[in-house]
Amino acid sequence: MAADIHEVTRREFLSAAAGFIPAAALLQQTPDFRYIGAVPLGNPTGGRTTPFGRLLGSGLNARLFTDLSAVPPAPPTKPGGENASGSNRIVTPTDKFFVRTAAPRALAKQLDSWSVDVGGLVDSPSRFTMPSLEGLGSRSGTFLLECSGNTDPANYGLLSAADWEGVPMMALLDRVKPSTPAWRVLVSGLDDEADPARTSVPGASWIFSRGDLERAILATQMNGAALPRDHGSPVRLIVPGWYGCACIKWVNRIELVADEAAATSQMQEFAARTHQSGTPAAARDYTPAIIDTAAMPVRVERWAGRDGRSVYTIVGIIWGGTKATNQLSIRFRANLPWTRVDHCPLPASTDTWSLWTHTWRPESPGRYTIVLRVDDPAIRTRRLNLYFYARDVEIADV
Repeated sequence: MAADIHEVTRREFLSAAAGFIPAAALLQQTPDFRYIGAVPLGNPTGGRTTPFGRLLGSGLNARLFTDLSAVPPAPPTKPGGENASGSNRIVTPTDKFFVRTAAPRALAKQLDSWSVDVGGLVDSPSRFTMPSLEGLGSRSGTFLLECSGNTDPANYGLLSAADWEGVPMMALLDRVKPSTPAWRVLVSGLDDEADPARTSVPGASWIFSRGDLERAILATQMNGAALPRDHGSPVRLIVPGWYGCACIKWVNRIELVADEAAATSQMQEFAARTHQSGTPAAARDYTPAIIDTAAMPVRVERWAGRDGRSVYTIVGIIWGGTKATNQLSIRFRANLPWTRVDHCPLPASTDTWSLWTHTWRPESPGRYTIVLRVDDPAIRTRRLNLYFYARDVEIADV
């Protein structure tokens, strides 16, 4: 076993800022534990592995998957150590942030003169150029987005977090005088009508109640820079805690519509993925597309103990929901008991993800399926209840 052990050098420690090194490998070596390497997490269905960090396809058919195994723990954790994370400052680099639908070809011709039209059931329609829109004020925050179709068990990589900055949606709505006492808000964006869509229906729009948009922003910046084209430039709706399908890109029109307005084609398409009861005909019958509390492992690190046995650190994330919790349990096979996760600090916010770690000594080599559950019955976990984010790992050394 000694030949496999990796002694961390000062050069490797200093180079960590330039590229990803497994967090445990940054830890000062001790007589008790030595870092050996990462063990790949697999796909419980045995399917293919999707490439990370590379845009695949174009338009409505485009995808870019985030490598969640590179989400860095802070601080590094050895087996049995304490993870004091719970940080809401762990963001995904912009070029690694997932993409579900790339910029339509028509966007390039409109960027220089972009505006957002406000109309519908209003006394006086208006048009906001980008300077006039940005003049309404500014709000920022760290928010996680997840595609409601984040279903690839090889990685679940349609999930990322970023720092967003933009115009508070309420600042715009406060400038609008409705012409009717009961209304809802339709937010529409430029969509790709030219390229044939194998995976989606053209028509980027969602209808909200005013209350749904209390914390929403029309984002113009991402991670401290101008919003990239594939992430909605020049303006994108961010609704904290909602699935990405409701966070409309390339926003070009906002309308007040009748309270009984029909659901949009996008709402109908994503009804099942956003946990609706059937496919309601009216927008007001849709429940908010809020991400439930969820958790999964993103990396397994193998360490060598003083006794020569291997010990494993499971690094994972918890996200979603409206109530922060650290009541997280883990199981490695269906016939094994649930165990409370060793170190799961109470998240500072449910707007983004937080980290947890768990020390594990498998009893025998073999294939294990890692699943999580939340032990607070008051917290809704519909996907976790279906073992949706299960990850497999092959253990060769114990």
